[in-house]
Amino acid sequence: MVRLLEPVPQPVPHHRTPCRKDADISRTSALLLVPGLVLLVVGFLIPSAAMLFAPPDVATGEIFTRLGEMLTDPYDLEVIGRTVGLALAVTVICVVLGFPIAYWLARSPSRWSGVLLAVAIFPLMLSNVVRTFGWLVILGSKGALGRLLVQLGVVDVAPQLLYTKLAIVLGLTQLFLPLAIISCYSAVAQVDPGLDDASRGLGGSRIRTMWSIVIPLTMPGIVVAATLVFAGSVTAYTTPYLLGGSSQRMLSTQLFSYATTTVDWASASATALIMTVLVFLVSGLSSLIGRKGATS
Repeated sequence: MVRLLEPVPQPVPHHRTPCRKDADISRTSALLLVPGLVLLVVGFLIPSAAMLFAPPDVATGEIFTRLGEMLTDPYDLEVIGRTVGLALAVTVICVVLGFPIAYWLARSPSRWSGVLLAVAIFPLMLSNVVRTFGWLVILGSKGALGRLLVQLGVVDVAPQLLYTKLAIVLGLTQLFLPLAIISCYSAVAQVDPGLDDASRGLGGSRIRTMWSIVIPLTMPGIVVAATLVFAGSVTAYTTPYLLGGSSQRMLSTQLFSYATTTVDWASASATALIMTVLVFLVSGLSSLIGRKGATS
């Protein structure tokens, strides 16, 4: 007789019930967050809300009235357009220059790649004033670049490069390029280099591999880099003030003038509100693009 095999009893899945220890850990983690949350609320959120909606001796309605006037005044619209335009130009330049550098540093087999990465992001350790002052020496009417152009016979008189849009773009690009490099580097470093080799082995060129594989996989990092550069360019003060002067006003320098020179708190709050909205709009758009890039 053939003996039928009895079915082997399957183990019953054990659902782990939360224990007292897990509750204690959760409670401890929540308590550890309290000091940071208090510091965030007291040191950032409350002062920011007071600056935007409750400046000294100004009613909230007056702020929104001044905001409406700024959004219809040609001069203020020119300042807003200049700020957004220069910030977008700096963002594009930093991403276009920073991503190839980050890709080369992440894929380089050289033992010096770490040193080169440190050199690339070293300017972040220097003061903005120090880095901007170098452009004053280079772009001034008697600066190094003007003298070089005269000696080469390109121009007869050194051009006025200082206090122009070009000067602001150069200064902000130098300021935020290391930030774009380190953001893109962290994204490229997480992509398996074997994907590049597989694409090349299947006949894909370097450019096709870059556009079809590397860039889509690193899109979240690129979006983060673009967001940080744009937000920094919109809110930067020292560089636009020193390199742009009064002839190339941006929102940050305009805000400083309202708060210190004319002491117009309603206009200062309206300007700060415009800058805040611009940063939040770009951050939201960047987040949307990053999610679409991650799911595609």
